[in-house]
Amino acid sequence: MGAHTVVHLVRHGEVHNPDGILYGRLPGYGLSDAGRQMADRLAAHFAGTDVRHLVASPLQRATETAAPIAAALSLDIATDDRLIEAANDFEGQRWGGKDGIMSRRDNWPKLRNPLRPSWGEPYLDIAVRMSMAVEAARLGGLGHEAVCVSHQLPIWTLRCAVAGHRLWHDPRRRECALASVTSLHFDDERLVRVAYTEPCGQVGSGVGA
Repeated sequence: MGAHTVVHLVRHGEVHNPDGILYGRLPGYGLSDAGRQMADRLAAHFAGTDVRHLVASPLQRATETAAPIAAALSLDIATDDRLIEAANDFEGQRWGGKDGIMSRRDNWPKLRNPLRPSWGEPYLDIAVRMSMAVEAARLGGLGHEAVCVSHQLPIWTLRCAVAGHRLWHDPRRRECALASVTSLHFDDERLVRVAYTEPCGQVGSGVGA
């Protein structure tokens, strides 16, 4: 029998962002009160499991989400830059309103190719780096379970890739809620199953990347 390993891809909890900024990789965006509640629920979700390896994106919201899990399981938090949010040319701008992203003429040239996408990190690049991060986590938790705390777009892009689906997509159709868990089951290095769960239910507003 080979080693059965599970790598759980966890999306971070809700972020404190009252101004509706697309924060991307910008520093200083931590969890909201609801986000901290989500992180605690994730810790309870993983308590008593066979998780032996815990790694997070270097961004504050990811490390804050990982902290209660680390405490519950008596694990250190490793950092993997490959789990980081996708690069985006619209960082620091507001989504909606009269000064929102779509209303600014200087943004329009960046929207020319949504299949790549032309406004940020290519989907293929995201899928490749996330695959490498998952493989490192699989080896780190070999024969047991590992947790990777990341972000919605990287997690969903990888899920599309492993399912053999096209990488470009409608963001409204992503199955990757805040504090959700996408679990990749491996027999040795072969992916045999993908599962999805939302341990936090309806906590929070659902907003955040």
